[in-house]
Amino acid sequence: MTLTSDFCARGSTVVSSPADTRRLGASGGICAIHQPNLFPRLSTLAKLFAADRWIVLDDVQFARRDYQHRTRLAALDDPTRQQWLTLPTHLPNGRPTLVNQALLVEPRRSRRTVSLLVRQYYGCSRYWPAVREVLDVVLNRFENTDRVADVARTSTLALLTDLGWSGEVLESSAIPTRQGRSERLADLAMATGSTHYLCGTGGLRYLDHQPFAAHGTTVLPFHTPMDTGDRLWQWARRVSSLWALSETGPSELATRLAAGREAHLLGDHA
Repeated sequence: MTLTSDFCARGSTVVSSPADTRRLGASGGICAIHQPNLFPRLSTLAKLFAADRWIVLDDVQFARRDYQHRTRLAALDDPTRQQWLTLPTHLPNGRPTLVNQALLVEPRRSRRTVSLLVRQYYGCSRYWPAVREVLDVVLNRFENTDRVADVARTSTLALLTDLGWSGEVLESSAIPTRQGRSERLADLAMATGSTHYLCGTGGLRYLDHQPFAAHGTTVLPFHTPMDTGDRLWQWARRVSSLWALSETGPSELATRLAAGREAHLLGDHA
């Protein structure tokens, strides 16, 4: 698998969606701003998939016991049976350590653990070749980095690429912004030329829309279909996307995510 950060995937063989699916992104695009997560949950992956660009929020304070360095694996036959996969992490500056400064304690041991646990949980899936492709990209990344964010970012991008997404990936640490929480997000969206900012339910609780309005940026709420009774979405906020990929395969999962994106874009026009 070759990871890509080309803007706006065209003609993907995985995703089949209407020609106007990305019409909101035609002029400036939709951005999602999110910290790098290790094999992220489906709710996070769906938000990133719906965007034209992912701005990796890598210069905020690292949070222990969060998804930046761990993920919850779920058994294929019984998703209630779960286990944390955690990368032991060293914070060289203590609590103020930023996401992009956090270090792997034992990269080789973490690599072995990731390989063994992912194979243990999903090696018997009929879609294991797709999962293994994602896994191999992440295992290769361990060979040339000692930073947790690099591995987490790679795991997310490997999943997105496997599903046919090839949007643009940028890092917040490379973009000057103001200090306020909402001001900073608005500045990131504006600096990258994004016309829309895709915001999850958690962010909507604190977001101040005024800085976005001042830039002419539209805040587009993102919701995952949690109450549909669909087995796939039932676990979207709890377990790694690896479970969903192993359950449905890349083609079906990509179709589901593309439909979710289209629904949000049509909702914005309502």
